[in-house]
Parts: sequence; C-alpha cells; structure tokens
Amino acid sequence: MSTKEFKRAARIILVGAPGVGKGTQAERLMKRYPQLSAVSSGDLLRESVRNRTPLGLEAEAFIKAGNLVPDAMILKLILDKLKSNRWVSTQSSISDPSPTQPSRDPSASFILDGFPRTATQASRLDSLIPVNLVVSLITPVNIILSRIASRWVHAPSGRVYNTDFNAPKVPGKDDVTGEPLTKRADDDEETWKQRLKKFDETSQPLLDHYDRKNVLWTVKGNSSNEITPKLFQELDARFA
Repeated sequence: MSTKEFKRAARIILVGAPGVGKGTQAERLMKRYPQLSAVSSGDLLRESVRNRTPLGLEAEAFIKAGNLVPDAMILKLILDKLKSNRWVSTQSSISDPSPTQPSRDPSASFILDGFPRTATQASRLDSLIPVNLVVSLITPVNIILSRIASRWVHAPSGRVYNTDFNAPKVPGKDDVTGEPLTKRADDDEETWKQRLKKFDETSQPLLDHYDRKNVLWTVKGNSSNEITPKLFQELDARFA
C-alpha cells in the first residue's frame, strides 16, 4: 500500500454499527497516512487506571460501583492527551467553554475512537477540539449478521477468524496453538439484532449533530475492501 502525506491536520471520527469494520478501516488509514494517530478513550482510561493517576483512581471508583465514567472525565483524558502531544493550545480546560486552538500541523492528525457516542458528548467535545471529518460507515444489516455467524475466536489469545474471508489454516483450529476455536457467547443473531437496533437509535442524533456542522461524510459498502478505496479517495481530496 502506497503512503500519502497530509497537507493539513485531520481530526477524524469513525461512526458505524458494531461489526461494520471501524477497527479495520482505522488500521488501514494509519498505514496509508503515516501522520495519522489513534486516540482511544478506552485505552486512555485503562492506562490512567493502571498508572493509578488521580483521575484514574476516581474513574476506577465509578467502574467498581458499576457506573459509567462521567463524560467530563473522558473529556479530561482526551484533552490531556492532545495537550501533551501539542495538538491543541494549553490555555483551554474542561471548565473553560472557549474553543481550543488546534494545531494545523499535519502531524497533529488523529482518529478519535470510542468517544463521542451521543450528540451531547459531541457538543462538549466541540468546545475542546473541532473535529473536521466524521465518517459514517454503512454496511447492510444482513451482511453484518452473516459476518458474525461466520466468526470464530481463540479465546485465550483473542485472535479472531472468519470462515468467509479470514479462515484458519485448519478448520476449527487456531493457527498459532492448534487449539480449538469457539463462538463468543454473545455472537447469536438475536443479541446482534438488538445491538444494531440500539446503535441506530443512539447514533442518528450524533450524525445529525455533525451533519449540521457540515463535517459528515457517508460511505456505503458490503465489505471493508469495498469501503477502503472510497475512504482513501475522500481523505486524499480533503487533506492530502
């Protein structure tokens, strides 16, 4: 895969239903555009908890109590990461509603993963860092359900196989250990139909929010390989 250089900073969010291939597309984007980094709210939270930082200890208390970590904490983690990378000005804070001054340097390009998930979260994020491209990835529900039906995992390592496009070398066996592959407990059709329905309900206000800001772009395809070239073409036109 040939690489491309950005001419300006890209601040990207990928929105898509479970099973649509957001992770696959993010990996391919970072390979094509070396200036692009991933900023995962989940990874930042886990790292903060593991390092026993003040915010991590506070977040851990919410997690142990079975509660969601408040948006303000997640935003603080993201802002701290962006500041430490010098991707935004250091004057801003969560309590200061004035917008940050984001770096225009192409090396300040990132894909934000895991946040925001709601229009309310998106509004709060707007005051910290202006996202300049939101990609809505769409694959038909029947295709996603078919992928899940064909998915097998090696539970000890987390390696994932798919009998349609990433089959194990020996059917039913892990390539590395030769141990049996299994199905995830929640990989049944009814569970996934409920997950997809819930995603549709919660994602539409989020997409509407970014559509009003004229940063929403929608791409459709039956497979990751069908979507990727369209994604590359759009990013080339916008940022390269």
